[in-house]
Order: sequence, then C-alpha cells, then structure tokens
Amino acid sequence: MRWLRDGSAGAVAEALAEVGLGGYPVVVRESVENDPTWWSASAVVGEQYVVKFAWSEPAALRLAHEIDMLARLRPTVPYLPEVVASSTDPLLLVTALVPGESLFEIVDSIDRDDAGRQLAEFMGELHGQVGPGLPAASLQPAATDVLREQFPKWARPDQRADVVRWCDWTDDVLATPGPQVLVHGDLHGGNQVWDGGALRAVVDFETAGFADAEYDLRTFPGTGPGVELLTATMRHYPRELSIERVMAWHLRTALADALWRSEAGVPLPDHRTPPGWVDDLADRFAALGIET
Repeated sequence: MRWLRDGSAGAVAEALAEVGLGGYPVVVRESVENDPTWWSASAVVGEQYVVKFAWSEPAALRLAHEIDMLARLRPTVPYLPEVVASSTDPLLLVTALVPGESLFEIVDSIDRDDAGRQLAEFMGELHGQVGPGLPAASLQPAATDVLREQFPKWARPDQRADVVRWCDWTDDVLATPGPQVLVHGDLHGGNQVWDGGALRAVVDFETAGFADAEYDLRTFPGTGPGVELLTATMRHYPRELSIERVMAWHLRTALADALWRSEAGVPLPDHRTPPGWVDDLADRFAALGIET
C-alpha cells in the first residue's frame, strides 16, 4: 500500500494519472488537521468525480478499509456511491460525484417520515450483511467516566447532577452488548447526499464494522426539529430497536462532541453552548418518554 506524499492538488493529480484519470482539474477540499492520524482529504476531479486520498499510514489504513467495504457491499446495499476507480498503489478511492445536499441542509424542509423510510431501508440492508474478516466498528464517543469527570465544568450548576445521572443510566443501558451487526459507524447528516426528499448516496465507510444496530442512529435525535427523524426511522426499520440504547449512544456522542470542542476552543456546530446542548438532551429524553 502506497499513500500520497502530501495532501496537495499536485500529489493527487499525479496519483490520478497512475490510475488512468490524469488531465482533470483537481480542487482539494481543505483539511486542517495537524494530527497524522487524520491526514486524509477529498477532492473534486473535473466536476465529475470525488477522490479520497491519504498521506499518512493511519489515515491510509482507514481509507483502505473503506475501499474494501464498498467492494464487499455492492450490489446488495442501496444508496452506495458509484466507485469509478480504486487502488492501493497509489491509495485512492474515486467515486462519481453525486449532486445534492447534506441531510443537515435539507432536514427542515423534507417529509421526515419518508426520509426515515429511506434511511431504514439503507440500514436494514447494511445491518443484515455477514461475512468473514469484518472488524468491530471503531466506536468514537468518549467513555462515560471521562464525561463524568470533565463535562460538568461546562454545564450550568443546575445541570451537573443530571449529567452524572445520565452517565450512570447510560452505563446501565449499555452494560450488556446488543446483537452485533455491520454498521456504517458515522451515519451523521454530513455523510448523506440528498436531492430534495430523495436519498442519493451514503458516503464515508472508513469506520464501518460490527456494533449495536442502535449505534448507527446515535446522531438522529439531534438531526432536525424534535425527534421525528429518529422515531420515523425506527418505525420503518425491519427489526426491533431499543430507544434506550439509541439515546445512550446519543448521550455519549453529544456530550463527547461538546466536550472536545469546548476544551479545544472550537465552536459547537450550531454555535450555541454546552448548557444549551444539555437542555436539548433533557428535552429529547422527555419527548421520547424516557426516565433516567
């Protein structure tokens, strides 16, 4: 496996030429990570393709995993991007450019029941896949012991006991692993391409592997107004899901995101505050009728 020398447009163009896609203009999407673990990016090629590439070993291993996953999952799983070319020497994944917008951009304007139906169709097929050699998913949310120790200073005094109680509840809910299925692993709205109310593609399978089915719904409670997208997706999903497990993973995800951004001085995605996110979590628990 040979990854790129750097993340420049020139290095990408050289690698594309080696796989028969030379001569196209390359527009690299900015990557600002300083940690070599995340030295990967994507670029638009000739306004026709998207190329993913890496210029460090850790990032290259994740991209190689994604290349393998897409090869395994076609043609049985719907809504996958069309692979135009893939290579490990040089390491590249080229897919057809899919016109559309992220779910984050259009979720307020679409029929959330229909959106949930399409997402449930994707997950139902993905979660039913089996095969040898598939790893456990790379689980991202911070552990609850970290959240108990570090998050309360970012919450209001009146919220701190709730945060600790929620962490205890999450530990209880997730104490026993659920049935393990093949999950996408990072199924947030930015990894979905929509055209109006139609799901066109789900991208970024770098962390796919075996985990709870509910892990793939961990960002849904915070996507769009209320919890409608989550409840619609669960209603259309072909197998039974635990709303408690979804919210346990959601709690870890939301608080972990708010924690690392606050510690690093990075604005939260909606430019609000950690206390505002804690209030949102309380509202979501109440809307779903969950007592912690």
